[in-house]
Amino acid sequence: MARLALFDLDGTLVDRQAALSDAVTALCHTHNFDAPTEQRLRTELADRANPNDFVRLRDAFGLAVTAAQLWQEYVQLMATAVTCRPAVLEGLAQLRAAAWTIGIVTNGASDIQRAKLAATGLTNLVDGVAVSGDLEIRKPDPELFAVAASRCGHDLANGGWMTGDNPTGDIGGGHQAGLRTIWLRGRPWPTDLPAAHHVVDDVTEAITILLNETSE
Repeated sequence: MARLALFDLDGTLVDRQAALSDAVTALCHTHNFDAPTEQRLRTELADRANPNDFVRLRDAFGLAVTAAQLWQEYVQLMATAVTCRPAVLEGLAQLRAAAWTIGIVTNGASDIQRAKLAATGLTNLVDGVAVSGDLEIRKPDPELFAVAASRCGHDLANGGWMTGDNPTGDIGGGHQAGLRTIWLRGRPWPTDLPAAHHVVDDVTEAITILLNETSE
């Protein structure tokens, strides 16, 4: 039976921060936004982005362009800028070849998260995706992990793995869902959160751990 490997998207499989910087720069250049507007965009969108952010920003700065247009431009710019390293894509392909089933569990608006998946080629390498924006539930809610597992043809009762960079959302949520976890080190670790099963500095190391599990 295939094993289940769930992954976070932003900050784990793809470099959101680099893409965000490029997208905001391009958006501001297109509309000739001034420096305060650009800085506000970078601050507001640092952790996540959704259409309501652009409603607030448009109103705050009295921008002429509609919030809906800004959001659609931002989605396209992020899709153009976001990358998934070849080593990560190859690692996921190796996991599938080793009979792993791969899913993605991600918080965010549906259109932008799915645009990233399509643009990076990840869509063709995963078996199921659960996006919080589709379901109105967010990590660390274990239900989002259950949806991802189900879309991969799995039941969380049979176990699996979760890899991500967010201690609370990915690792804490993974624990609640009954999954073994691999933390991509970087963010501060909450003192009251149980440790991840493994800690790595790069997602390719996590993939290697999973491949080694296959051979055991």
